[in-house]
Amino acid sequence: MKTNVMRRLDQAKIPYADFEYDTGEGITYGAHLIDKTGKERAHSYKTLVTKGKEPHVFVVPSEKHLDLKKAAKVAGEKKIDMLAQKELKSLTGYIHGGCSPIGMKKAFSTWIDESAKSLSVMAISAGQVGVQVEVNPQALSEMIGAPFADLVTEEEE
Repeated sequence: MKTNVMRRLDQAKIPYADFEYDTGEGITYGAHLIDKTGKERAHSYKTLVTKGKEPHVFVVPSEKHLDLKKAAKVAGEKKIDMLAQKELKSLTGYIHGGCSPIGMKKAFSTWIDESAKSLSVMAISAGQVGVQVEVNPQALSEMIGAPFADLVTEEEE
């Protein structure tokens, strides 16, 4: 089954590997997902949507917290907050646990945590709960126009 994210990666001629996982236990992303699939924890990233004067998207390691002060600074905002879950689908077209930085309804300013720069692949949502894609971080950055930045706190989830 191809998701919109996979179709867009195909169009951009960016290689990827997709994998599905069982969501029956309420697992949507992060360390628990990686434990279930046997993938490396350091390669798992989540997509977070924030709002300031306008929405911004941040792709950060699944086990880390987005530092809202750092995020606001790179976005050129005085302050940003996490977007309410109930607003996610209408704004992006994605639901919680299935949000991808690729293929949102509109192109929002997006940043990827600098930790991804040293990886050969990173796992992100394929736009549907239960499906992920592994993609080269540099290729993803170029495709969606997302620079790398220091975005996370030192605390782990």
